Amino acid sequence: MDLKELRETDIWKLYEKGRNFMRMRNVFSDTDKNYRFYNGNQWEGAKIEGIEQAQFNFIETIVDHKVSTINSNLWGINYSSENFENREFRRTAEKTCELLNKKASKVWEKDNMDDKIREFSTDSAVNDEGIIYVDYDTEKQNPVNEILSKNDVQYGNENNSDIQSQPYIIIKQRKSYIEIEKMAREKGISEEKISFIYADKDNFEEAGEDSKYEKEEMCTLITKLWMENGTLHYAKAVKYVEIKEDTDTGLHYYPLTHFNWKSKKGNSRGEGEVRYLIPNQIELNKTLARSLLSIKQNAYPQKIVNISKIQNQSAVKQVGGIIKTNDQTVDDVKKVFGYVQPAQMSGDVQTLIQNLINITRELKNASDVVTGGADPEKASGKAILAIQNASKQPMNKQLSGLKSSIEDLARIWLDMWVVYTPDGMVLEDTETDPQTGEEYTQLITVPESVMSELQGTVKVDITPKSAFDRYAQELSLENLLKGGYFSPEMLPQLKLYLEALPDDSTMPKQKLLEIVEKQEEEQRKIAMIKAKAQMMQHRASQFLNGDVETQASQISQAQQQPQEQDIEEN
Repeated sequence: MDLKELRETDIWKLYEKGRNFMRMRNVFSDTDKNYRFYNGNQWEGAKIEGIEQAQFNFIETIVDHKVSTINSNLWGINYSSENFENREFRRTAEKTCELLNKKASKVWEKDNMDDKIREFSTDSAVNDEGIIYVDYDTEKQNPVNEILSKNDVQYGNENNSDIQSQPYIIIKQRKSYIEIEKMAREKGISEEKISFIYADKDNFEEAGEDSKYEKEEMCTLITKLWMENGTLHYAKAVKYVEIKEDTDTGLHYYPLTHFNWKSKKGNSRGEGEVRYLIPNQIELNKTLARSLLSIKQNAYPQKIVNISKIQNQSAVKQVGGIIKTNDQTVDDVKKVFGYVQPAQMSGDVQTLIQNLINITRELKNASDVVTGGADPEKASGKAILAIQNASKQPMNKQLSGLKSSIEDLARIWLDMWVVYTPDGMVLEDTETDPQTGEEYTQLITVPESVMSELQGTVKVDITPKSAFDRYAQELSLENLLKGGYFSPEMLPQLKLYLEALPDDSTMPKQKLLEIVEKQEEEQRKIAMIKAKAQMMQHRASQFLNGDVETQASQISQAQQQPQEQDIEEN
C-alpha cells in the first residue's frame, strides 16, 4: 500500500482538530514565550548592534516567590472513612484507612512528590496550568505520577476547567520509534500494520526550546481517554496505526489532575503570572539598554587631537605618554590637544528603572519585605512570621487550588488501588510485641470486598516547614516542657489543648497527639502493674494473717489453678 493511500486513524484526526484549536489560541507560541522570559532568555529575536543585552529578571523573582509561598508546607495525604451506615464495618474501615495512609506516605516519598508538586505549581504560575498524569505499576501496586505540559493535553471541552466532566481527553507523547514498534508487537499488531509506523519530526510545538531537538528517531503516540457507563476507557494510536483499541479500565476517574493558577471564565487552562508581566519586563530591558548605551557614549571624556601637529601619534593612546608637537609651544597645546567633558544623563532614567521593578513587584505582592527582605537580627521571629502570613493572604486562592489538586490526585490513587487489586491489596502494618515492647512490620492483605465497600474521603494535611516556622515550633515545645505539660498529671490538659488546636497550626499537633497517646498507654501499663502488685500484697497479707486451715486451703487452690488452665487449653 502506498503512503498516500493510508488513512489517518480516528484518534489522530481528533488530535489534529484539537491541535488546530490550540494553534488558533496561540497556546504553543505563548508557552515558548512564557518560559523564555521566566528562564531569562528575554532578547530572543531582537536585532541590535552596539547594545549589551542587559536585563533585570524580576519575572523569575515574582514567580519563584509565589511558588515557594504556596509550597511552604509539607503535604501529606490522609484517607478517612465516611461509611457510617455499617457500624460493624466502621472499625475495619478506620484500620484500612490507617494502612492506606502509610502506603500513600511511602508512595509520596519514593516518587519524590514534593519536587513534582513544586514543578507542577511552577508550570501553573509560568504557563497558566500544571498537569499530573497518573499511570499504575501493577507489580508494585503503586501509582506512577508524571508531569505533563499543557501543550501535550487536549480537552474535549476547552471551555470547562473541571477535568472529571470532560467528554474526552487527548494526551500526546513523544516516544522512540523502537519503543512504539515494540509496544505494537506486544499488543498483537500484525507485521503489515507495524510497517506503517513511521518516525516523524513533529516536534516543533513541543514545550521548551531543547525539546525541539531529538537525538533518536521519535514518533508521536496519541492516547484518548473517555468515560463510558461510569468507567474510564482508553485507546492508543499513531498516525496510521491503532496500537490499542477501546479498553475498559474499570476506573471511575480520569487519571489526570490539573492546577490553574487563576481561573478564567470560559477557559479550561486558566491564567498564569508571566503573560502580563512581559510588557513591563521588555520596557525595563529597553530602558536599561538605552541607559548603558548612553553611559558608554557620554559618561567618559573624549580626546580631540590635531594629528598633523603631533610627531609621535601613538603616544596619544599611552597612559602617561610624552606627546611631541611640531613647532608648537606649551602655551599653544590646547590648540593641538583637548577633551570634551562628559554629558550628564537625566536622573529620570534610574528612577524609571527602579519604579518599573519596585511597583511591578509590589503590585504582584512580591516586594522585598514580603519575599523575606526583613533583617532577622532586627525583627523578632513572630514579627517575621506575621509579615509572611500577611503576604500569604493574597495567595489563598492558589493555595486552595493546589490543595484541591492534591486531593484529586489522592482520589485517583485510591481508585486505582481499589480497581487494580482484585485479589486484595497488600499493606504494611506496624505491631508492638507485648512482651518486649519492640515494634515490627507485618504484611496484611486487605480483601477486595473491603476496598470496594470502603467509602473513602480524602483530606490533605499540611505541616509548616519554613525556618521561622521551625523556630516557632521549637519555642512552643520548649514552653510546654518548661510548663510541665508532659508530666503524667498534666497529660489530660495537654490533650485537650492539642485537640482544640487547628490542623494547620504551627504547633506539630498530630505528632504531639501521638506522643500523648503513647504516654497514656505507658501510664495504663504502669497502673495495671501497680494494681497487680497491690492485689498480690493484699493476698499475701491475708495469707499471713489467716489460720492454718485457711492457709492450707489457699495453697491448694493456687496449685489447682495452673492444672485447670492446662485442661482448658488442651
